[in-house]
Amino acid sequence: MRVLQSFPEGRTTTNPYLLQLSRSLSPHVEVLGFTWRRALTSRYDVFHVHWPEILLQGRTPVRALARRMLFRLFLLRLRLCRTAVVRTLHNVRSHDLSPRHDQRLLKRFDLRTTLWIRLNPFTPVPADALEHTIPHGDYRDWYFDVTSGAPVPGRLLYFGLIRPYKGVDTLVHAFQQLGTGLLADPPPTLRIVGAPHSSDLAKQLRLTAAGDPRIELVLRHASDAELAGAIHAAELVVLPYAEMHNSGAALLALSLDRAVLVPENAVTIALANEVGTDWVLTYTGPLCAEVLADALVRVRWPRSAPAPDLSHRRWSVGAAAHVEAYGRAVQSVRSH
Repeated sequence: MRVLQSFPEGRTTTNPYLLQLSRSLSPHVEVLGFTWRRALTSRYDVFHVHWPEILLQGRTPVRALARRMLFRLFLLRLRLCRTAVVRTLHNVRSHDLSPRHDQRLLKRFDLRTTLWIRLNPFTPVPADALEHTIPHGDYRDWYFDVTSGAPVPGRLLYFGLIRPYKGVDTLVHAFQQLGTGLLADPPPTLRIVGAPHSSDLAKQLRLTAAGDPRIELVLRHASDAELAGAIHAAELVVLPYAEMHNSGAALLALSLDRAVLVPENAVTIALANEVGTDWVLTYTGPLCAEVLADALVRVRWPRSAPAPDLSHRRWSVGAAAHVEAYGRAVQSVRSH
């Protein structure tokens, strides 16, 4: 079976989730990286897409127009060749606001989708659609050669792409209210590591954090080694997303044996019950200094297990489930 993935090969900034997926699938199916030439002219049995809106994005208006034309041709090619389309739903909805004409194209693409993969059982899928639930894989193999370091007492960490919905400004405001009255020595520190989605967002974050020497901003893409070092140095990873559904960042922190603080909802409660409630700490209501102080106290309690239980998220298990999903999609297309 030949599977065309929706991401290109050979980029150092490609999401490690996608790279681990490709590597784990390679022994079982032929995996092709995305190019428009390959998408329009090569033979493949399945097109597996993750964020279809990315296929329509261009850095200039001319490039965006060219992408739309290629996307229309691609839709025609998928229909004429009766190619199975598998889509992984990473979010309940896209966090990028697409123009209206792009939304129409994406709706047409949804109608061509054969099977939907969801990363947890709480993700909604279209009515009567073929569905396969495959948990997000861990990052232990990805960082197998990284030496663990001791955490810095009181160190809080946010890492990952900085977008408005991820609540990083809320975290900074809450941390600034975290005084010595709420937490004994050592004094807490906050490190934020990640590339802002826009220059305006970076400027706003610098202004918000200005004047507090306890806050360190590293507003750029971090290498795998830098990221592992930052996570190991943290006593607690805080991910204050306004919309928390699937989080690769949470699984990365857990893969490196660091506890995470996340908003409470059905997905995060299920994750806590799966990996251990003393590894996934949840809070309700707005993030505030009291929540941060309480979480730092809780991570210092003795834990019931030396590491989070990620046994259900091994990539060998996930690869087999993906191959099964591809087979179901191809069979569905051929039966129709």
